[in-house]
Amino acid sequence: MEVGKTLWIIILIKLVVIFLILRIFFFKPELSSYDSDEQKASHVIENLTKLP
Repeated sequence: MEVGKTLWIIILIKLVVIFLILRIFFFKPELSSYDSDEQKASHVIENLTKLP
């Protein structure tokens, strides 16, 4: 039982570390520079409808 408990603790620690690294390096808060929800929405719409 002790080995299983230790393995679950290690798995949870690894998941927390992975999600923190993903959050910091890949999911940057791009919309935090906008003040209102309308500005955020217009920014998202502009980027979604932009042709490549």
